[in-house]
Amino acid sequence: MKLVKTRVEFEGRFRDEYVPVEEEEVEAWASDERLNVVGKPVSRVDAKSKVTGSAKYTHDVYPPGVLYGKFVRSPYSHAKVKSVNIQNALETPGVVAIYTKHNAHTLPFEAAKKFFGEEVNYQGEEVAFVVAEEEEALSDAIEKIDVEYEPLPAFLNIEEPTNQVTRKVYERGSVEKGFKEADVVIEERFDTQATLHNCMETHGCVVWWEGDTLIVHTSTQAIFYVRKELSEELGIPEKNIRVICSFMGGGFGSKFGAGRYTLFAAMVSRALSRAVRVVLDRVEENLVTGNRSQTVQKIRIGAKKDGTLTAIEHFALVNIGVDGWTADVGGPTKSLYRCENVRVEIVGVKTNLVSNTAFRAPGYVEGNFALECALDELAQKLGIDPLELRLRNYAEKDQLLNLPYSSKGLKQAYEKGARLIRWFDEPRVVRIGDKIRAKGMASVIWFGGGGPPAYSQVKLNSDGSVNVITATQDIGTGTKTALAQIAAEELSIPIEKVQVTLGDTITELYSPGSGGSQTLASVGPAVRSAARDVKTQLLELASQLFDAPLGSLTLENGVIKKKTGEKLATLEEIAKRLGNFVIIGKGARGPNKDEYALNTFAAQFAEIEVDTQTGKIKLVKFVSVHDSGRVVNPLVFSSQIEGGVIQGLGYALTEGRLVDNSGAVLNPNLADYLIPCSEDIGEIIAEWVEVQDPFVNNIGSKGIGEPPIIGVAPAIANALKAATGVRARALPLTPERVYSSINSLLETSKTNATYI
Repeated sequence: MKLVKTRVEFEGRFRDEYVPVEEEEVEAWASDERLNVVGKPVSRVDAKSKVTGSAKYTHDVYPPGVLYGKFVRSPYSHAKVKSVNIQNALETPGVVAIYTKHNAHTLPFEAAKKFFGEEVNYQGEEVAFVVAEEEEALSDAIEKIDVEYEPLPAFLNIEEPTNQVTRKVYERGSVEKGFKEADVVIEERFDTQATLHNCMETHGCVVWWEGDTLIVHTSTQAIFYVRKELSEELGIPEKNIRVICSFMGGGFGSKFGAGRYTLFAAMVSRALSRAVRVVLDRVEENLVTGNRSQTVQKIRIGAKKDGTLTAIEHFALVNIGVDGWTADVGGPTKSLYRCENVRVEIVGVKTNLVSNTAFRAPGYVEGNFALECALDELAQKLGIDPLELRLRNYAEKDQLLNLPYSSKGLKQAYEKGARLIRWFDEPRVVRIGDKIRAKGMASVIWFGGGGPPAYSQVKLNSDGSVNVITATQDIGTGTKTALAQIAAEELSIPIEKVQVTLGDTITELYSPGSGGSQTLASVGPAVRSAARDVKTQLLELASQLFDAPLGSLTLENGVIKKKTGEKLATLEEIAKRLGNFVIIGKGARGPNKDEYALNTFAAQFAEIEVDTQTGKIKLVKFVSVHDSGRVVNPLVFSSQIEGGVIQGLGYALTEGRLVDNSGAVLNPNLADYLIPCSEDIGEIIAEWVEVQDPFVNNIGSKGIGEPPIIGVAPAIANALKAATGVRARALPLTPERVYSSINSLLETSKTNATYI
């Protein structure tokens, strides 16, 4: 065994990991290798359980004797909590206990003493916790709790320098020199709104104690992260915490931590010796679980007359809420196009709003909107086709790490996307009465190479069936199906013989959180290595059973045979001869090859129709062509693209958190927060280019979860500019905004509310 240091990326942030390497790494499948299961459009292995309702989500967990919990939440974005009177509420039938800042210290954990503060710093912050025998009693009791607040001024404007708390600067070359060399310089400002995740399954948990062991069912993207956080907060060993997430209804980046609701439920469950269930309602979900950050961005680009970029300067203010993090809004600017002189400055600003959280390609969605819209402005000023301008500044290597890409198929994606949208084959702007149809495009770069640590076991049973065991999460993306395909391919058996078990820390087969487009690229190689270990053991046993040299044997289509073609035994026959002896293969994700940059790419094209009388934008067609390495399952791959595009459509046209002057959120529900519905969605063409990547991992795959959302808003905004001649500089592109822009009217607000 040797210890190897490797570079691992997550959401644009890099870290070093030390990886024990126990065996020779399995080589990636060759591009011309004939595969029977991988690459095929296999239906999801858990589809039946989901459509029949037998799949058990956190919301479906009701252990015997469970108690129900719900928080009293502040209506103010900033206030002192002077007193909390619970006397009347305690008399509500069914109420078991109520905890506030006055009595939380009675719970048997140090963390309880600081849970409720003297001040609230965002709307929805916890003030009290009610526990009842029946869920219906919770709302009755909450209405009877009398909280006295002293409102305080709320800080909401990120353009005021008062609360700037983080500043990240990246520079290469000299932007001053680059702008002096430029023949043309454009300068733009772009504003993007905060958006809400609105997972179909809201955040929630059900917890109880079995002796000194805490059992946690929770809707999470990262069971091991939840275990670690609870261990630290409660002061108990990780071995005494079991976290389970068998199925979950979406996360989009918002479900990486334990959540304050899980921490408090665990403490109350210990104190009352009962299971406790806390499930957030939709309003709570939209008030307290985080959001994509609001940004204000200024971007300046210089270029030669032939379109060669000479300098890019990008400045962004990022609303991180009360205690959030600053996503890399400048990521695309630093890496997407070839340019020697680049300066990016990202400033995080604290406000009296809930802390931001990761949201599908955090930072890159916001920053790409500014970069790609500005690039189209540059193209127009130069008189160069937008696609041609991008091709003239194509980056052949990663400019941050100064490394070659492990693979890059963006040019092929451009070509395929342009053909599918008929970019060069028909007019890009067509007017029919009051409606104008037009096309726009955008480029995409993201990560998704995955990395260690990730572990798996594969077990061959006596009947020839196979169990794949790992502890990753399937957050609705089809991970379970893809892992089954990989194991079936390596063992050359039908996928129906493979059962995948995941989502439980009790396996101790650590897997990273499901986010950053890293799940398949991290766990998939570990599963293949474990299946290869089973295959190797099988051939070694067959060599002894049939007195044949190991090198002369192979496993094909579930049959062990000599390389001469002579069949010796099926996999099932070998398994039966072994009786109760179970072959267990072990696999681990190997180190990344640090001599390469691991990235995914996409070219996205939009065709829209604008009604000039109403300002309404209709998506006619969206073409999204991706380079994410080998596609394990085209059905699952396409569904990820379609979902990302639809979410990007909401970001572009309808979605945005509305906040009034006091910091109160005006649309924390699905009646007023407008996500796209079926009639909003035009034709989506999900495509890909498979560029062989033998360096990324042993399955040759990179992530697809986040890239589809990144270029949607700028592609639509660029199409709007082509249609109307008006540059949209603020999202979302609501009918009111578009109509006002077309008619050169000043935007007015009837509610004194803004998208922040």
